[in-house]
Amino acid sequence: MDKRFWICGIVVSVAALLLDFLIHGVLLQPDYTALVPRGLFRGPEDANAYLPYMVAAHLLIGFGLTWLYRKGMEPGRPVLGQGLRFGAAVAVMATIPGYLVYYAVQPLPPGLVHKQMIFGTIAMLLLGMLLAWLSPARKSL
Repeated sequence: MDKRFWICGIVVSVAALLLDFLIHGVLLQPDYTALVPRGLFRGPEDANAYLPYMVAAHLLIGFGLTWLYRKGMEPGRPVLGQGLRFGAAVAVMATIPGYLVYYAVQPLPPGLVHKQMIFGTIAMLLLGMLLAWLSPARKSL
């Protein structure tokens, strides 16, 4: 793993954390707040104690995506297309199925799950484009 891999991993980790904050901490916050009294989600004060887990999760996301993209990119192909293809593949493989599993085991409102899948897919497409632009296999910064 070279310096570029580590830089890309950190940048993608931060981008993933910011996108998830926008999605879950802003856009979906009213949906989640309505479910706190039912015990389906933690309240803000309780959730703050779990911030280290969120940081660890996003570091794993950033470095995992960087590693996968680096192994699967095709030199000479259009950058934007590769990034979108990669983001779509991750969304189909992990993001969408993850929310479908949550829906199957947890009594969440269908509208919330649809929003999670849509916003999560958009986030993966954006992260894929970011990775393509950063091009973690490129030798120089």
